[in-house]
Amino acid sequence: MNCSILEFQVSVKAPRGSLAIRLLLLAALCVLAYGSSLSIPLIEDDFPNLWESHAYGPLAALPVLLHNSVFRLRATSYWTMWPLWRLFHTTAWPYHLFSLLLHVVNVWLAYGIACLWPRMRPAAFWAAAFFAVAEGHQEAVMWFSAISELYMFLFGAASLVLWLLARRAGRSWFLQAASVLLFALALLSKESAVIWLPLFWLVGENQEGRPGGPPHWALACLAMASVAASRGSSFRFSDGSFSLHAPFWFIWPYGIARVLWIWGWIALAAMVYFRTPSLRKPALTALSWIAIALVPYSFLTYSRQIPSRQTYLASFGLALLVGLVLAHLAASQRGPGKLPRAATAVAMVVLLGNIGYLWTRKRAQFLARAEPTEQLIQLARQTEGPIWVRCFPRVPYIAQEAVHMAAGRPPSTLIWSQAEAERRKPAAVFCYQER
Repeated sequence: MNCSILEFQVSVKAPRGSLAIRLLLLAALCVLAYGSSLSIPLIEDDFPNLWESHAYGPLAALPVLLHNSVFRLRATSYWTMWPLWRLFHTTAWPYHLFSLLLHVVNVWLAYGIACLWPRMRPAAFWAAAFFAVAEGHQEAVMWFSAISELYMFLFGAASLVLWLLARRAGRSWFLQAASVLLFALALLSKESAVIWLPLFWLVGENQEGRPGGPPHWALACLAMASVAASRGSSFRFSDGSFSLHAPFWFIWPYGIARVLWIWGWIALAAMVYFRTPSLRKPALTALSWIAIALVPYSFLTYSRQIPSRQTYLASFGLALLVGLVLAHLAASQRGPGKLPRAATAVAMVVLLGNIGYLWTRKRAQFLARAEPTEQLIQLARQTEGPIWVRCFPRVPYIAQEAVHMAAGRPPSTLIWSQAEAERRKPAAVFCYQER
């Protein structure tokens, strides 16, 4: 798939209709894969996060947000949750639709990066198509509270695209300034956004100049200093979920292996079979993208397995790897009147495999995750008095905010001990029963 339309110097000569068709096709793939999320209820941390958005989301709360070193690095999430709450309260599908739309834009940006990256240009469309339907990063799209991952990719990728265009335009000050602004928004989306700078270098290493100038580095240093300054009060440090003493030596390589499963390993095996020297450097570059993107998440202590939502950025490297194989298959069959049948057949298997998995197994898993809060909310809506929660598979604050936000009942509605139940005489008893 030719992407010369996205090359800055020749964009005016390329057929704009063909680009529109490709972008629409990529958007359709996103909807086919992740449309299953639109029927999933809000789950788990969605309810506490929506409540926190009351404190940090309104414009009047901006000074409070910026003063709070813990929450200001997730600012874009709160700025989204607050207006969505005002419009839709706990009706779930608008939240999931918003996440899906962000994923569509991210896929377009991924396509743009690959088109502007000479080493990856032949694989651009194939890679973007895989990124659109990849199931490995599904939590980032299907769980609304993971929207920070989508925002970090959105602003980081847009910043990279503009910086690459600025290089081609002869250091256009407007494009550079816009790139810096978008990078700042990426840093306000998640702490780990600083990892974009090594990725900037990876994309620009074989081009004239290196993307990511002093303003980007200055902003990254400020963000890192903010994280360091909040170490004493940040729940990520205080609850032990993140530590520089975590078994990085195991989590990082294991995370890379899991991101590659299964399509990445198949792509690597295919490259060995092809024995094509021209694929080696691009393949190593794609693997480097995965390895770099996973570094911030390799210091977790609560799990030796990086959560799927945190592989969203890394999975673009996987998409590049798969795209390189599909592009090679397509090029090997190119000729007058010939269709790349092998590449098309393999692509269909990959697409249907990912889409089918998302609509069956993954959708069922998210529905199961929503069940505890859904059952409790239903009981709270039907009961006027206190509720004794005898068994609930999540931490208490999730239950409290689910009842608060979705049923309009105060958190004190819930009773957590037998002694309190004997004193308050609950109107109902809740014990989660898995269906």
